Amino acid sequence: MASGDGVVAAQVGDSEEDASQLVFPKEFENAETLLNSMVHMLLEQRKQQNESVENEQELSEAFMKTLNYTARFSCFKNRETMTAVRNLLLQKKFHEFELTSLANLCPEAAEEAKALIPSLEGRFGDEELQQILDDIQTNRSFQC
Repeated sequence: MASGDGVVAAQVGDSEEDASQLVFPKEFENAETLLNSMVHMLLEQRKQQNESVENEQELSEAFMKTLNYTARFSCFKNRETMTAVRNLLLQKKFHEFELTSLANLCPEAAEEAKALIPSLEGRFGDEELQQILDDIQTNRSFQC
């Protein structure tokens, strides 16, 4: 089903699923999202565990593709930076979807962030959002 702005929406109970309005299926209400960087770290640990055992099993193609994808699109290199960025965004009362989208996409400008994540429009002023994005970039620049 398409809404007036060309965004495709799916039926969720009595309402339509619409990320731009932060409307998601019930099963996602209390879900905590993972950053691409965290997924990469977890997959890398699993790969190392697999390599360290005597009977090393071949990792699936899907596992390797996911590992490569997360390596390519990870913005953060260590757990401390991931935690700092996540906490920064949690303090500012971002929805889990917005939090993860901002941390995974790492937009540099408020205008870019609002274009990529429409739900930010009207919830955060450009100056406030730009300061948050600058803080994320600062965290990225101080990674080891």
